[in-house]
Amino acid sequence: MTVNSGTIESDASKVPVNLMGLTRDQMEQFFEDMGEKRFRAQQVLKWIHHAGITQIEEMSNLGKALREKLMLVAEVRPPEIVSQQDSSDGTRKWAIRVDGGGLVETVLIPAGNRATLCVSSQVGCSLDCSFCSTGKQGFQRDLSAAEIIGQVWVAIKSYDAFQSGNERTVTNVVMMGMGEPLLNFDNVVAAMELMMEDLAYGLSKRRVTLSTSGVVPALDRLAEVSEVSLAVSLHAPNDELRNELVPINRKYPIEILLESCRNYMAAQKDKSRVVTVEYTLIAGVNDHPEQARELANLLRDFPCKINLIPFNPFSLSDYRRPSGNAVSRFWQVLVDAGYIVTIRTTRGDDISAACGQLVGNVVDRTGRSGRYRAGREAEIITAG
Repeated sequence: MTVNSGTIESDASKVPVNLMGLTRDQMEQFFEDMGEKRFRAQQVLKWIHHAGITQIEEMSNLGKALREKLMLVAEVRPPEIVSQQDSSDGTRKWAIRVDGGGLVETVLIPAGNRATLCVSSQVGCSLDCSFCSTGKQGFQRDLSAAEIIGQVWVAIKSYDAFQSGNERTVTNVVMMGMGEPLLNFDNVVAAMELMMEDLAYGLSKRRVTLSTSGVVPALDRLAEVSEVSLAVSLHAPNDELRNELVPINRKYPIEILLESCRNYMAAQKDKSRVVTVEYTLIAGVNDHPEQARELANLLRDFPCKINLIPFNPFSLSDYRRPSGNAVSRFWQVLVDAGYIVTIRTTRGDDISAACGQLVGNVVDRTGRSGRYRAGREAEIITAG
């Protein structure tokens, strides 16, 4: 695109700008670069995120000349829905195709007047946590800001909520889908900014949560630019076990990770907020009462609440879900130690939408998926 005295000359070699992923500041700069007034950004943001409009020609409060000018250099392109599955418990999962042919999965979990949307940030994941099916698929690429916020748009659109004014379809967003959000820092931050933008989705910073496995330098950087809620995938009470379950721990051990979390919370204006510590309980691996006591000691004086997640099985793992009694015993140890502890109810497992089960379709750049499948085939042959 070139701008000459307020006119635009189309360059066929340039890819149209997808306005869906632009923050308010970026949108204002985009219009200023076109030689237009910055307030046009507010109008377009509302059309996209409040009204669900993707056709620029339908944006009626933009003059015809501006719309024609805009269509030469921009588009509003949400992700493509490949499939939708509805669980018996009301959970809804979408498989969404993104540029390059990969698929990511997005899950909406309703609960009364609230609904939590689990959003993906990458096609696959490079971290290879041993209990997560996404990691076994390998890694293809980061999602763009448009592809991330587009998942929120898709969820609202699927319920016709743009037209009905039903604001309950997405009340909370968690960056807990496929991928490690902090390894796609700029795009994730931009998308979360749109989630909290009044001209877009207007969610409270308490209702947007980023979950990380512990990319410490990026978490330190996040403290400088964001006030979203923080969740940490801990899953072990000591470095030895966490090295096995969450390999990034070898680079950023627990002590360093918790210190980074403390610094993040210290940077927040609201000092009453705490970190959510996520702990996936795996039968015979990390679900013993003595490990609960070790966890309670580890988190002493750390501002947190604890979310226990019974492991959700998938085909490439031999891990097992713990018994209800094992989960209750672990929970009781932590409650007796004075912690606020919740047990995550398994939702959507009949459509493989539960925590740790998201797979999608990844053109794996790491070779990891092939190694896992080859290993599993060898185990089956040996067992036979």
